[in-house]
Amino acid sequence: MKTVIVDAVGDQCPIPVVKATRALRELTEPGTLEVRVDNEIAVQNLTRMAAGNRLPVKSEKKGERLFVVTMEVAAPVGDAPVEEPALVCAPDQRGDLVVAVDAETMGRGSDELGKLLMKSFLFAVTQLPQLPKTMLFYNGGARLTVEGSESLEDLKGLEAQGVEILTCGTCLNFYGLADQLAVGGVTNMYSIVETLANAGKVIKP
Repeated sequence: MKTVIVDAVGDQCPIPVVKATRALRELTEPGTLEVRVDNEIAVQNLTRMAAGNRLPVKSEKKGERLFVVTMEVAAPVGDAPVEEPALVCAPDQRGDLVVAVDAETMGRGSDELGKLLMKSFLFAVTQLPQLPKTMLFYNGGARLTVEGSESLEDLKGLEAQGVEILTCGTCLNFYGLADQLAVGGVTNMYSIVETLANAGKVIKP
């Protein structure tokens, strides 16, 4: 019997089910369909898909971020309709949180200490279970998103995970940093106000 392996590790919902459905249609003989995913929600969706099509199915956790869902296909599906489940997808991990940063230091007193605190704060943001939707940088905070900032690595990591990083264009121009922006995009006061007004929660260090 033929075994078809579908690698859906890293794919967002509903892609694992889409890939599995496609592979099921392309299976021309009895065999086994093995789908690899990295989260339990995908496992649940694939299990429902298999059950809806009356396919024996089992799942196994192979590692911290690896699950294998195995379906036994007794006869090829071909062009017959494949029943797809009502999908349950994970919520947007960014939530509706906005972080507004208006200085390169955190708190009052020692600027040297304040810079260390801000660096620690931005790193701590990367560890949140639910990341911010947007991070706004204005006035002195604009210095944190330009070349030479000690927080660039953390901010680029957040951007890579879908967090919107925006820096006030007027502030960059005022400090002569417009050509040194190293992460995210440029925004204006209208957009800053709109983002803050629509936020579910705002954190200002």
